[in-house]
Amino acid sequence: MKRISIVSLCFLVFGLSVFAQSGRTSRPRVVTTPTPSIEKAPPEIQDDYPAPNTTKRPPVLQGGNNKSVQTQTAPSEDLGTVDDEVIKVETNLVTMPVSVLDRNGRFISGLRQEDFQIFENNAQQKIEYFASVEQPFTVVLLLDVSPSTAYQIDEIHDAAISFVNQLRREDKVVVIAFDERVRVLSPVTSDRNVLRNAIMQAQFGDGTSLYEAVDYTINRQLRGIEGRKAIVMFTDGVDTTSRRAGYQSTVRQAEELDAMIYPIRYDTYSSMADQSGGGYPYPRQRRRSGGTFGDILGGILNGGVVVGGGGYPGGGGSAGSSRADYEEGRRYLNDLAANSGGRTFEATTTSNLDAAFAGIAEELRRQYSVGYYPENVGQKGERRQIRVRVKRPNLVVRAKNSYIVGETSNQKLAGK
Repeated sequence: MKRISIVSLCFLVFGLSVFAQSGRTSRPRVVTTPTPSIEKAPPEIQDDYPAPNTTKRPPVLQGGNNKSVQTQTAPSEDLGTVDDEVIKVETNLVTMPVSVLDRNGRFISGLRQEDFQIFENNAQQKIEYFASVEQPFTVVLLLDVSPSTAYQIDEIHDAAISFVNQLRREDKVVVIAFDERVRVLSPVTSDRNVLRNAIMQAQFGDGTSLYEAVDYTINRQLRGIEGRKAIVMFTDGVDTTSRRAGYQSTVRQAEELDAMIYPIRYDTYSSMADQSGGGYPYPRQRRRSGGTFGDILGGILNGGVVVGGGGYPGGGGSAGSSRADYEEGRRYLNDLAANSGGRTFEATTTSNLDAAFAGIAEELRRQYSVGYYPENVGQKGERRQIRVRVKRPNLVVRAKNSYIVGETSNQKLAGK
């Protein structure tokens, strides 16, 4: 009996052993991970970029497919940390938009990099970047609604709407009007109905703060707008009431601006002299504020029309009243255009303006972008002269003629 029990016990142990061996394929084995040794370094994690090195290399200019050239942060191989100090890499690339037109104002396409030459301070530069791109743009319509434009306010409305009609669906506009104050009449939008309504809201008032309007547009509007941009101004160029900005300060800002300025000039002096015999009348009921006793008496004597007054042609020699003031206004508009790379147009006839607007829209939409590394970077605040040439006859080149060296070594002249 004991022998049978011993044999049965052996068979039982043998069976349990076989059963345990067969169960290993269906149940995971738990293995305790040993504590790593202190001397053994953890495995290195691979990254998408190579490890930084301490060898400083010049920045690499991207290919011509880029639509803009900006100050770029170098990739990780050009950045490193030594004693907790970050090594910064900057570029000296100067870029600018260039328009090439025929004598009739039509854009010339199909030019290549070798067709262009760039000179800085009369020294020829090697072109390092070139692209020909067509892009949508944003335009600030700056409408002069000062008293001197009273008899031409309807023409200004029509001209501004005509310009809006020249734009494509993806182009955007913001409408700003100014007299003594500056008013934003529309947001940046491509909605043509919103823009037309905003333009028709522009009605004249007192004073002419042209310089302040230009300063506001450059620093409060265009600085926050990305992409290609421009200012189209409808004005006679005469300022009478600006206090926080001036002729020279705004011309300098235009030189540093990455946008073009296109003044549409109205010679309001001649039209006012013809209609008032040398004085400057405007409908008294449209004034925003009451006048002096002399103004009121003048209005009674002239059948409800106020004549003369400060800052208007024929107004007794005050600011903005003489032909010399108007000639200064002409020079100011020409300086804004020249220093920004734009053009000035005389608002003589509607057909002339329609052709000008079509040319401006084409010029903004289709441009060449060229860039170079100056042989001599220059000091901060230094003005450098630029001249762009095209090696083909009978063509007109529109580009900036100077720039001012800024705080960083990278200089972006206009356009993106």
